[in-house]
Formats: sequence, C-alpha cells, structure tokens
Amino acid sequence: MADAVTVDELHPGDHACLTFTDPDERLDLVAEFVADGLHRGQRVICFTDSLSPDELAAELAMREVAAVAAIGSGQLTLYASHDAPAVEGGATAERMVALIAAERHRAARRGVPGLRVAADMCWAGRPMAVDQLLTFERQAASLFTDGRLTAICQYDRETFDAVTLAFAADAHHKTIAALAYHDTPLLRICRQHRPAGVRIAGEMDYTHLEPLGQALTEALRLDDNIHLNLTKLRFIDVTAATAIVQSALALPAPRRMTVSCPPPVAAVLEAVGAGQATQMSLQRQP
Repeated sequence: MADAVTVDELHPGDHACLTFTDPDERLDLVAEFVADGLHRGQRVICFTDSLSPDELAAELAMREVAAVAAIGSGQLTLYASHDAPAVEGGATAERMVALIAAERHRAARRGVPGLRVAADMCWAGRPMAVDQLLTFERQAASLFTDGRLTAICQYDRETFDAVTLAFAADAHHKTIAALAYHDTPLLRICRQHRPAGVRIAGEMDYTHLEPLGQALTEALRLDDNIHLNLTKLRFIDVTAATAIVQSALALPAPRRMTVSCPPPVAAVLEAVGAGQATQMSLQRQP
C-alpha cells in the first residue's frame, strides 16, 4: 500500500499519485512540486491535459513560480499530452514512457541533478485510452530505480472510476495530499503552499474554531507573511471571522496577512474589525 505524504516530503526516486476533486488544490501541489524542482536545479517537465500549456504557465506564475524564466532557460517544459514531440499521433503509454526515458537520459548526460515530471493523466481517461493506464504505470516504474526521476501522476476523481483510482493508488510508491486540518463534506481547511498559508472551502462557523486555530497557528510558525485563501468559502459566521481578524492583529510588524475572499465573506470580516487591522489586506474575488 502506498505511503501518504505531503508534497514537500517527496524524495528523488519517488513515484507518487495525486487524486483530486478540487482543481485549485491540485494546482497548488503541482506548483510546489515544480518550484522545488527548479530550486534544486532539476529539469522539470509538466504534461498537461485539462489546461493548455499557456494556461498552466499562467497558473504557475500566479502561484509565485518563476515559470516564464524557467521556460526561457529550458529548465521547465510544459507539454500538452497530445502535442509532446515523442507522442506524435496521440498519447499512448509507450510514447509517454519513451519521452520520459529520453529526457531522463538527457538530463543525466548533461549533469543535471535529476528530472521531475508532473503528469496530468486525463489523457488516459478518454474512451479507448483507459487500457493504456496499466501499461503506462507498469512501464514507467522501471525508470525510478536509480533515483534520478521523481514524478507525480495526477488523477481527477471526476474523470476516473473508483476501480481505476484504486489501481492508480496501488501502482505508486506514495500518494500525495494536502495537509488537512479539517476535512468533512461541509468544510475543508488545509495547508496552502503557494502562496504560503491556509486554504478554506465550504462553510465555517464557531464549531470550527479548533481546526481554524490550528491551521492559523501553523501558518504563523512557518510563514513570514500569510495568505488566507477563502475564495471558495461560501459562509463564515461572526465568531470565526473574529478569530481570523484577531490573528491578523496579533502579527508583529512587518508581517502581514492577505485574505482573498468573495464579497459576502469580506463584508463579515469588515464588520468585525478587518478595516482596523493594518496588518490585514482584503482582496475581494468574484
């Protein structure tokens, strides 16, 4: 059974599986994976399917990854799954594995300290392509033996059935997930990597003060400045909003808390004193 780890716990040679339902959370984890590889001087390749390469580059840049510069230098390459040079004629297991093997060999020959691959597996979710999945994962496994390759294969739970997702999890050494402080159908509070802070989605009230406090305390410990991503928070009550504002007020200068949220959430935060918290910046998102 695969070990469950956070994205910053990956090591060279790891072959990891990321199953997701929230595209924004997936992009946060992929951005951290890419940024860490660039920081280490590794060659980084992203196969993208649900987004175009230009759209993925914009998403990475929005998450504070120096994607444009890395693409320009050749350190980072973004391929649409069906447009990669070695998969001309359409993505198949053999073609994808051949491309990764060639890039791994090229990186080693040039003295690059490793290759990182982030693969959006939606190409294998199309009709007549699911049978390629077993072949891809089995053939790709042989590329990790010398520790020069690290990869995350991403599976959208809305694209793949439960049997396929179970196979995907079993075919990888590790599974990746965001660090979650609270995870129920009503509310999810988790660590956000880029920009660093906390991401909260759903509906939050006074009954969630404990996981909220835990998440904010962790962010205060780890991050100089905190980004609180509330863009998918549908409801917040006065008690929870007050806890957020008080956390911002407790920040010593020059540390700051940036809160991205929809207008109704911003209105509640302002009603409990966000406007008086000079350490807090509200960014209203539609």
